Amino acid sequence: MKDFPMLKILDFFRPLFELFGVEYPIMRKILAVKLTMDSRRTPTIFNQNNKKTKKDEENGITKSLGIYALLSLMLIPLVLFGKSYVYEMSAFFGIIMFLIMTSMISDFSNVLLDVKDKGILHTKPIGKKTITAAKMVHISIYLLLITTSITALPVIVGTFRHGILFLILAIVELLLVNLFIVVLTSMIYYFILRFFDGEKLKDIINYVQIGLSISIAVGYQLVGRAFSFVNLDMSFSPTWYHFLIPPIWFGAPFELILNRNTSTYLTGFSILAVIIPIIAIMLYSLLIPSFEKNLQKLSNNSGINRKKDSKWKHWLTKVFCTNTEEKVFFRFADNMMRNEREFRLKVYPSLGLSLVLPFVFLFNQLQISSYHHIVSGKSYLTIYSSCLIIPNAIAMLKYSGKYKGAWIYKTAPVSNLAPLYSATLKVFIANLYFPVYCILSIIFIGIFGIKIIPDILVVFVSSILYTVICSNYLKGSLPFSESFEDAQQNSGIKIMIALVLGGILALIHWGITFIPFGVMIYLVLLIIVTFFSWKHAYKTIWNF
Repeated sequence: MKDFPMLKILDFFRPLFELFGVEYPIMRKILAVKLTMDSRRTPTIFNQNNKKTKKDEENGITKSLGIYALLSLMLIPLVLFGKSYVYEMSAFFGIIMFLIMTSMISDFSNVLLDVKDKGILHTKPIGKKTITAAKMVHISIYLLLITTSITALPVIVGTFRHGILFLILAIVELLLVNLFIVVLTSMIYYFILRFFDGEKLKDIINYVQIGLSISIAVGYQLVGRAFSFVNLDMSFSPTWYHFLIPPIWFGAPFELILNRNTSTYLTGFSILAVIIPIIAIMLYSLLIPSFEKNLQKLSNNSGINRKKDSKWKHWLTKVFCTNTEEKVFFRFADNMMRNEREFRLKVYPSLGLSLVLPFVFLFNQLQISSYHHIVSGKSYLTIYSSCLIIPNAIAMLKYSGKYKGAWIYKTAPVSNLAPLYSATLKVFIANLYFPVYCILSIIFIGIFGIKIIPDILVVFVSSILYTVICSNYLKGSLPFSESFEDAQQNSGIKIMIALVLGGILALIHWGITFIPFGVMIYLVLLIIVTFFSWKHAYKTIWNF
């Protein structure tokens, strides 16, 4: 078994563990197994990648820590410039808390919510202290790795800038922040499990994973603009509600000690930074027995509740489906997309980006043009960036975590499997793309006025035609019939080509806007072409 460097460092503290009655050799073996299993798991921020190799599995955690280290560059200005420590360090700790907490929830929930080893360890002659110590050290290792990767560069820069006292304060505060985050995360889990079943918690973890993936992607856009909207000379005026904001607690000691600002507010914030994590860990220790009991819900799937189809779904089925077979497949695809966590994790980040990217492009234009110039121009065509979700989602439609059940396609009493694919695409448009399109359309009409309504309709019809093109270009196996592990690298090239096709549709639309009544004529032609394209594409039997 691999001997991890962290375990070699841990060996120096063996006498301390044994002093508290921990069977150190057994704890070390437990940790070695846990770390080996963790090294074979790909972190969330890489889950959108394609087929994993053995080398990727072994280095997944290291790569994720490298990404966090890269993101830490945006924190350096906060510790390097300015004179208001409370403002800069509050922003610093706010970002730190967000990154660490979302990372712990998304990538390392299995560390906090580990119930798989109970059936093995609790049946062996292993002391309770040893099992508890192994779990706490396991959590501490990941907290140390994540925190170090995110804060090492800013803290080193801050030490050179502000002195050794800054380093001591940073280390103490980061330890307190980690205590607070572990307890806060565990408390969130505790109350969810107290009132809901394990499936609800798994859904929440899944949505946090999606949020982290979107945040990482959007973060790259924000890093380059950090200097534009951070006012390094901003003053801080404390008020009573700042006592409810944890990052300010941890930023206040820097102002109190380094700037010798002994105001009542800053003293109060600094006291909270010390006592709240201590009180939290004491409260957590009291709730551990109840928390461990509720964790058993994670291994109990009896609490899964099947939601009844809403009247909206029934209406969609009647309107969009032309025959009985397609209606059945529509309900089937709808259930698969709603219940497949891995599908959501791979597709929803691009869904979030589709919602954000049009505004990123608009903000870029605001830096070089006035608002009036943008509104009077053709910048509303940036809404075409919402089509980015289409190729990625279509490429993912053939994958499923329950792909072994695809044998049902051959045993189903249907003569034509074409309705399966058309129904799946209709569910994608209705459930995923259309909500994004509606939100963007309402906002864009509010910005550019009702004059762009014909253009918005053109975009929607173009996106449906784009779906037809992509589905025929990227078609392969039947929907939900392959494992996510089998995603091939060459699909990325196809998706890039498909994105170019989307750009061509946007370019055609831009050219049409220069022709009198061109948009309305183009809209009518698009509707006709899209109608016959869809009807022809999914009319015949598909041979996969």
